[in-house]
Amino acid sequence: MPSPDQENQTPSTSQDDGGDRGFFAIFVVGIAAISFSIGAVVMLADVPPSQYFRNAWSAGVALWEKETQYNDIARLDFWAPARNDKKGVTAYDESRAQNGLTLYSSGDGPHAVLIDMKGNIVHEWRTPFSKIYNDTSPIKNPQKDEYMHWHTAKMQPNGDLIVQFTAAGDTPYGYGLARIDKDSNVVWGYLGTAHHDFSVDKDGKVYALTQEFRNNTYQYRNQLKPPRLDDFAVILSPEGKELKKVSVLDAIINSPYDHLIDFAPYYSKDDVLHTNTIEVITAETAQNFPYGKEGDVLLSFRDMGILAVLDMDQEKIVWATRGPWLGQHDPDLLPNGDILMFDNQGQLDNPDAGMSRVLQIDPKTGGITWEYDGSKDNYFYSDIRSDQERLPNGNTLITESTGGRLFEVNNDGEIVWEFYNPIRRDNPEKTGEKLIPIVSQAERIFDDRAALFSSSMKGEDQ
Repeated sequence: MPSPDQENQTPSTSQDDGGDRGFFAIFVVGIAAISFSIGAVVMLADVPPSQYFRNAWSAGVALWEKETQYNDIARLDFWAPARNDKKGVTAYDESRAQNGLTLYSSGDGPHAVLIDMKGNIVHEWRTPFSKIYNDTSPIKNPQKDEYMHWHTAKMQPNGDLIVQFTAAGDTPYGYGLARIDKDSNVVWGYLGTAHHDFSVDKDGKVYALTQEFRNNTYQYRNQLKPPRLDDFAVILSPEGKELKKVSVLDAIINSPYDHLIDFAPYYSKDDVLHTNTIEVITAETAQNFPYGKEGDVLLSFRDMGILAVLDMDQEKIVWATRGPWLGQHDPDLLPNGDILMFDNQGQLDNPDAGMSRVLQIDPKTGGITWEYDGSKDNYFYSDIRSDQERLPNGNTLITESTGGRLFEVNNDGEIVWEFYNPIRRDNPEKTGEKLIPIVSQAERIFDDRAALFSSSMKGEDQ
């Protein structure tokens, strides 16, 4: 039994321990504060260790956003508020439309749908990223399959699809490419963080965009601060093997067009180019386009509002232009040498009609040779994504991504076919509001490829 003196000493000992723990806690907080202050000073002073602090900070912010802001499918930017209740085909003028099948990818998952002119489903492909993923991928902690979609899906001559996987809430957001057959079996996969777009030449080689973080710097280009998400143009064999890789930023810096970097806006410093299109120039399109040759690629730098031609052999930019467009997507070279593009935010004088339009420009003069925009009765706006396709009969198939809408217009701007993504879900943040999945890309199938699916055609009135 302890003596009274020992009993009296016990509280004193506890108080001493508590005081020690308190001083230790203060010490730890103080060290953390000093470390934070040193890190902040190092970053502001831009001395050599600053890069490690920047990388750690960027990684921490990205991880926090990935874990906290992208935990509900309906909150992904692959969904948008539905503007109306329309579903499926809502307009069809059989005598004036370019009849065929329409292939589109939808924001509700990694799949693509082939429909006829009345909206009947002819075929569907569905392959998750997990089917091609392995530990050779630079993406070490990929998003769930349901947080991805096929940004681009293009049908090949034998009916296979080549598709691009995009993930929400991750950077890099481009996860790769895959070629899949009619039954959604994987023919090959490419895990080189391919994003946005790709193009296939006559020999089956695939020209694609990839992205990765880089920490390099450029002399006299202090605005290009690392870490920075940079774009690359790659060429893949018909079997999906990487044959060549060119840094797009290096190709600009090492060309007479290096001043293009000065057009980068302040908000894109971490993703300076945001290249969203790559189109290989063919022998046919090169005939009337004096700024590039067969095998060069046409690129689109979204935030700088620039179209450019990259010579893949010289690895440098050989032509570039700017014009009256903003946030553009999908510049297509036409046989006459004009460029057709989706101008996402360039229609500024009639906001009630929407800010988007489709432009056809003459690159020799910069003049607009054809234009389609919305009206008060036909609101037309997609802030990002979207594309268009000039059809053989002269009509234009337009993908209004954010609106979840595809529509075809003739040369006079009259809608001769219209389709709304039929999928909806409730908006968890606004009672009574429905969300619609984006439709980021579409193409009309009217050649021999359509015959490959004739046995799958469903009844016209289904």
